[in-house]
Amino acid sequence: MAEAGTSSGLLAVRLVSPDRLLLDATAEAVELPSRAGYLETLYGAAPLLAELGAGEVRLHGGSCDGQIFFVAWGFVEVLPERVTILAETALRPDEIDPAEARQLLVKGEELWQQAGDDAAKYREANAITREGQEKLASAGDNSGLHPEAQ
Repeated sequence: MAEAGTSSGLLAVRLVSPDRLLLDATAEAVELPSRAGYLETLYGAAPLLAELGAGEVRLHGGSCDGQIFFVAWGFVEVLPERVTILAETALRPDEIDPAEARQLLVKGEELWQQAGDDAAKYREANAITREGQEKLASAGDNSGLHPEAQ
């Protein structure tokens, strides 16, 4: 794991998916999507364990300055000197398939239409739609984000 010195002001950051280690580096700040909204953590932050949402992890400063990753679902552990992101899905923007992301939007819309009075189905439809939207945004493809505007 990347070693951050105790007085360096840098976080050791690790991003892991079930099939690979995407990042093991240092950063001054990490922005990431939680289920409750975006968080930013800095060196010395209070410990936190949060559920990941779908969106972008953005890294600032350190050895990984400017890097961006798409993540969806999982957990993040924040400690004063370390951030560990365990994501069900983690991709670099160039690894995202926009056609696959648009299929998620279609699937989310179909589930939304079929949900009826089932709140769990609405939550699932929203999660799938959010993942598709965030993937497209990370890939720089805004063509499917707001179909009503086309």
